[in-house]
Amino acid sequence: MHNWSVTIDRPARRLTLTSVIPVWLISVVGAVIVGILAPVGQYLTWLPIVFAVGIFATFCIQLAIVQKEGLVNRVATCLSGSAVILILATIVLGGIQLLSR
Repeated sequence: MHNWSVTIDRPARRLTLTSVIPVWLISVVGAVIVGILAPVGQYLTWLPIVFAVGIFATFCIQLAIVQKEGLVNRVATCLSGSAVILILATIVLGGIQLLSR
């Protein structure tokens, strides 16, 4: 009988968290800055720029990491998390923009 067990690679998981969370923080901080500093009519102009900064930061961080295993998963996690954060920010700021008319 074979003992099939799943092992969790803790350093890889830690690497994923330490390389993904900074990009998510960039998205959150960028969305908050857009909400505070951008004129109400320009929210939807600045949020894609925040996403572009997140994409650039994702590739800078991921390419700086020595371990290349899991690169695609880390990039996908970074970008999908940033997209979700900025979709929520778009809903909130778009609602503010509609209500301010």
